Amino acid sequence: MIVGASQGRNILRGAALLLAAGLAFTAGAEDVRIELLSRDALPVPGAAVVLEGPAGAVAHASGRHSARMDQQARRFVPQILVVDTGTSVEFPNSDQVSHQVYSFSPARPFQLPLYKGATHAPIQFATPGLVVLGCNIHDEMVGYILVTDSPFHGVTDPTGTALVHDVPPGNYRLTVWGPLIHDGGGTVTASLTVAGGTAQTLSLHLKDPLRRTPSPRPARADWDGY
Repeated sequence: MIVGASQGRNILRGAALLLAAGLAFTAGAEDVRIELLSRDALPVPGAAVVLEGPAGAVAHASGRHSARMDQQARRFVPQILVVDTGTSVEFPNSDQVSHQVYSFSPARPFQLPLYKGATHAPIQFATPGLVVLGCNIHDEMVGYILVTDSPFHGVTDPTGTALVHDVPPGNYRLTVWGPLIHDGGGTVTASLTVAGGTAQTLSLHLKDPLRRTPSPRPARADWDGY
């Protein structure tokens, strides 16, 4: 699984997605482009895209095992990261004010002391799941790290597009998760077949309106009881 047991387990299988093209399409060990559109056909940025497929396909991918999530203008930048299991993530603070980053998510609970700059060693994320981040000083700050065993993943950009590189042929489960997606509790899935050698684009249309605010958020009660 790529989503933690306590967060994002509501999975919609098909009904919440209207596919602009068939799920079986031609693509080889090239790039697979996923376009995510809202119910109103507008781009949906900041959504995680993961392809889970044949076990043998993992051997052909070289995962990235370091990443960075900054803090700028009282925001996590980027707001969402998708990383391979075992990745170490740096949390520099580029703001002029101090932050105290924490998570109580089962996949990786941790807290950093109040700080500015780049003063802490990276945090390793060794368990697949969704990690929800907050700041103990600024309750409006929320960030997400999705840890997955699959090396085939990406995040949709401002055009609603995620590019997943070098996907070998095979049958895959496509999972899309985003803090503003309402369909399926934030998680939608579909099956697709990758076969051949030509990069293709798959357009996905959400059924429900987007959320007004990101969800889930860190629970203040968790910090108070820490």
